[in-house]
Amino acid sequence: MTPSTLRRHLLALLALGALAPAAQAQAQANTAAAAAYPSRPVRMIVGFPAGTGPDIVARLLAQKLSEGWGGQGVVVDNKPGAGGLIAASEAARAAPDGYTIMLGETGQLAIAPSSYTKLPYDPAKDFVPVSQVVESNFVLLVNPQKTPAKTAREFADWARQQKGLFMATFGAGTPGHFGAYMFGEAIRLKPEAVHYKSTGDALGGMFAGDVQAVFASVGLAAPNVKAGKLLALGVSGAERSAALPDVPTLKEQGYPGLQFNSWFGIVAPARTPPEIVAKLQADIVKAMQSADGRRKIEEAGFRATGTTREQFARLIAEDTVTWGKAVAATGFKAD
Repeated sequence: MTPSTLRRHLLALLALGALAPAAQAQAQANTAAAAAYPSRPVRMIVGFPAGTGPDIVARLLAQKLSEGWGGQGVVVDNKPGAGGLIAASEAARAAPDGYTIMLGETGQLAIAPSSYTKLPYDPAKDFVPVSQVVESNFVLLVNPQKTPAKTAREFADWARQQKGLFMATFGAGTPGHFGAYMFGEAIRLKPEAVHYKSTGDALGGMFAGDVQAVFASVGLAAPNVKAGKLLALGVSGAERSAALPDVPTLKEQGYPGLQFNSWFGIVAPARTPPEIVAKLQADIVKAMQSADGRRKIEEAGFRATGTTREQFARLIAEDTVTWGKAVAATGFKAD
C-alpha cells in the first residue's frame, strides 16, 4: 500500500468515526421523538371535499387515533382539486416530522404516474407508505327515472341504442374515470367521460339526467340506492358488498374483467423518522382492528384493513403497474 493510499484509508476511517456519534445521536433523538409522539395536533391532508369517501374515512380514522392518543387532536384538512394532486403536492413538501400526513388514495398514488405528463410529485420518492386503511368497491349506478334497465346487461343493450354513452366521473385520472372506459370496452361501446369535481357533483349530474351512468364508491352510493333515488346495477368487486348485499357483482353478470376497486391509506413525507412511522402504523392498525373502528368503517360502506408498511408499499407498486396498463389502453394523458 502506497503512502497516498494509506492516507486515504486513514482519512476515511476518521470520517466514519466522526459520523458514528452523530448518527447515534440522531437515532436516539428519533426514538425519543417517537416515544413522545404525538405531542401536538397532527394534520391529516385529504385531497377531496367534505362528505366524499376519503373525507368520511379520514374523519373516522382521525377520531379513533385521537382516542388512542389520549385526546390529542387530529385535524382533517381538506385540499380538494385536480383529482387529489393539489393535496398530494402539499403533503410531499411538508416537514417530515410525523405531524403532517396524508390520507392518499389509488388515483393519487397509483394512477397519477401514468396519467399525468407532468406530475408535481413522485409517489415513490416523496412519500413513505405507513398503512392501508380501507378498501372500497365501486357500484355502477343509473337513474331509474331515465333508463328502463334493471341489470348491467340490460343497460348495455339500452346504451347501444342511444346516440352516445355519457358516464360521469369524480375527476379525470380517478378510478371512476378508467372504470368507465373498462365498462365501455366490456360492452363494446366507447363512453364519453364527463368529469365532475367530486362524487357528489357526479351524482348531481345523474339526478339531473345530464349523464347516464357513474361508478361511485359503495359507501356514497348505498344511501341513494336504499332511498330509491338511484339504481345499482352491479358491484365492481370480486364479491358482493355487505352494504348492498342484493346487488350482484359485474362478474356474476358475465363481465369477469370488470373487477377493480380503490383503497385509501396513510402516507407521510419522505424522510419521516422510521420510529415515528412505525408508531403511527401500529396505532392505525389498532384503530382499524378495534371492534368500534371496524364497525363504523363498515357502516360507512368500506372494508377496514390496516396493514404493515411493507404490505401497503407492495400494494401501491402492484397497482401502479395494473392501472398503468389501463391508462395506456385508453391513451389518456393529462397535462
